Amino acid sequence: MRQRLIAALATAVLAGCAATTPAPAPVVAPPVALTLKGVPPIPPELPRRIGPYTEFKGAGLLDWSPDGRSLLVVFRRGTRPQLHLATGPGQALRPITQQDEPTFSGAFVPSDANLVVFERDVGGSEATRLYRLDLAGGTETPLSDGALRCDIGPFDTAGAAMLVPCSRIDRAAGGNVEQTQGVTSDFSLIDIRMGKVREVARLPGPGWYPLDIAPDDRTALVLRYRSAAEAELWTLDLADGRRQRVLPRDGDPAAFYSAAGFAPDGKRLFVVTDRFGEFRQGYRYDPAAARFEGLTADVPWDVAAADLSRDRSRLAVVTNESGRGVLRLFDASTLQPLPVKQPTGVNVSTVKLAPDGQSLAYSGSSATAPSEVRVIDLAGGGSTLWAAADTAGVDTSAFQPIEVIEWPSFDGRTISGLIQRPPKKFTGRRPVLIEIHGGPEAQARIGFNGRYNYLVNELGIALIEPNVRGSTGFGKTFHALDNGRLREDSVKDIGSLLDWIARQPDLDASRIVVQGGSYGGYMANAVAVHYSDRIRGVIPDVGISNFVTFLERTESYRRDLRRSEYGDERDPAMREFLASISPVNNAQKVKVPMLIVHGRNDPRVPVQEAEQIAATVVANGVPVWTLIAENEGHGFAKKENTDYLFYARVLFLEKFLLGD
Repeated sequence: MRQRLIAALATAVLAGCAATTPAPAPVVAPPVALTLKGVPPIPPELPRRIGPYTEFKGAGLLDWSPDGRSLLVVFRRGTRPQLHLATGPGQALRPITQQDEPTFSGAFVPSDANLVVFERDVGGSEATRLYRLDLAGGTETPLSDGALRCDIGPFDTAGAAMLVPCSRIDRAAGGNVEQTQGVTSDFSLIDIRMGKVREVARLPGPGWYPLDIAPDDRTALVLRYRSAAEAELWTLDLADGRRQRVLPRDGDPAAFYSAAGFAPDGKRLFVVTDRFGEFRQGYRYDPAAARFEGLTADVPWDVAAADLSRDRSRLAVVTNESGRGVLRLFDASTLQPLPVKQPTGVNVSTVKLAPDGQSLAYSGSSATAPSEVRVIDLAGGGSTLWAAADTAGVDTSAFQPIEVIEWPSFDGRTISGLIQRPPKKFTGRRPVLIEIHGGPEAQARIGFNGRYNYLVNELGIALIEPNVRGSTGFGKTFHALDNGRLREDSVKDIGSLLDWIARQPDLDASRIVVQGGSYGGYMANAVAVHYSDRIRGVIPDVGISNFVTFLERTESYRRDLRRSEYGDERDPAMREFLASISPVNNAQKVKVPMLIVHGRNDPRVPVQEAEQIAATVVANGVPVWTLIAENEGHGFAKKENTDYLFYARVLFLEKFLLGD
């Protein structure tokens, strides 16, 4: 009896506690792969408020089928980007890959329209493995070793064998600097249908990429990439692996060279180079006569992309004109420009000619539309939509335009960028989010800003994307202005941008947050060091915090390529300089909150770069939110992670940028 009375009393007490203690507020559970520190819980009203802004989907162009009847495109199905077939205007896309890992690249096998080759890694590791996909049966067959990083290469004339470059991944080396000395680029010919592999050559060092195979199948054209300012063109004998440099010739100055491939005669080459001026322009080059014939030499812009039809009858190029991709078309034999209908208001990013050269497919976006894929009939000039974007029911036509802005920097040089201003319903001076691109060999270009349109259109934040010195698209002199010991001059460009913002009647210089990814993440960290008194916070995403540890730990196949840009940390004087400008070694100057984002499997900027600056700044008593994804690499690719990151980003901006 006494026990029953005690139990009844206990039940009554617990019931009373339950009645008086408020239930915990509901929150959005983070994906299981995310490790969070300092990030406040995400209230469920936030995703509801953001709504369809996280559901925009664009289509990317990859390849034509051998018969010219369908296109291979990449499109997000569910939560992962995957390969799809586009079979004509108005036709629904057909998904052909459906694995848990994203698939971003692929190519048809020219000799068999039923076969596709694609590459995929695991968890963002960039150890990309090649697969053959049988479209009829849906079966995937590995073609390369999972321990290698392999890339899709050019096909032989029969369209049966692909020249594949592979390099070893040394994550197990633990940042062993000496590992770089053994780096090679291994080329093999793989018979895609049979899976047979024939080793062709082992080339010393990183940066070797096959571009084309000559019509006689005896020689391959190969790029040796040394840096964004210097690259070479070589030929490779496919029988014995011997190589010979084509450009630059002995005695020529160093320059950047790339190529679209062999001309129809199999001897001359279509090349892109900045040897003769500031910009990368297109030429046809005759190695026997050492003669260049101009294609785009009268266009003061970079050739950003090029594609030669498989029958080598036509050459399409995209020129980067003030941040917008413009189509150009040439007869590959006569070099005469051919008419092509120019998409209105579209930044063309990728172009692919049909195998017979009679149709041209392109993908492009604008400030008001995600990327879509269209096909131009080159005979009639008509354009049809083959892969439409999905705007999730949002009227994107009402989104704000993107404008070009300019400001003088500390040394009098003019720096430019892009701005997307909030709609006029927001009055008064508007807060600013500065987004700095990575690279630094890259450029902020006009295009669709995706979910960031929520920040502009619903929160009233002005978005500025600067092209600081070191950016591409403005000539090779401008591109070299941040090299080596000039590194922090690009940070000063942001200081000058802060001055420009203060002079604008519609922008609020007292409310600024700076963010960026990769090299842009370093820039965000560095701005926090130098300008904490002028900003409210920073969001470095996969960013460098210590140049010395970054160079020692980045993957060996790219370490020397990064040394050419930042400096060689093995040189004592350069090591001392790199250490002196590294944000983690100056973290005592960081006085503003940080949201630090990284992928655990990042092979380019290892996760220790995020961990060390987070630990250092937290010790200073500064608010730090960290968000580490265990199943991502150099940037987030899985939608559940990108969504949660965006929720955290909005929460950070609402608290530290929009809050008083």
